[in-house]
Amino acid sequence: MLNIVLVEPEIPQNTGNVARTCAATGSRLHLVRPFGFEITDKHLKRAGLDYWHLVDIFYYDSFREVLDKFSPSHNFWFFSTKAAKIYSDARYRDGDFLVFGKETKGLDEKLLAAHYENCVRLPMTDESRSLNLGNSVCAGVYEALRQLSFPDLKCAGEIPQK
Repeated sequence: MLNIVLVEPEIPQNTGNVARTCAATGSRLHLVRPFGFEITDKHLKRAGLDYWHLVDIFYYDSFREVLDKFSPSHNFWFFSTKAAKIYSDARYRDGDFLVFGKETKGLDEKLLAAHYENCVRLPMTDESRSLNLGNSVCAGVYEALRQLSFPDLKCAGEIPQK
């Protein structure tokens, strides 16, 4: 199982989309305050559709709380446009935390500097500033799951039962 951390998310639709990705992959969602929306926001709920009951969601008042609770017994991967390492070069393990920053600023520079070896990026053109948060999370989650052989997920050749 993967753990997805959104640090101070600002756009409810992005958080809803990430929740839907978590539901589809069996990942846990960790949300770090403050949020740029109310957790009851209709756009947040709509973006997650009817998947909310499938998501384990945890709330924190600071990212330090997450680190104190789960580090050093778990790996943390910090996704940033400022990282040198490509996300597919990381070696993910079951239980890892994939950490994403707020849409307008990303993760704090000091946090990135303190964890430089575990900072990863998604490749993109020089002209692009960044990718959508929901898309970035989805890419990161599925690369980690690919490396873990997609545990508990239906794959090619398996027909889902209705």
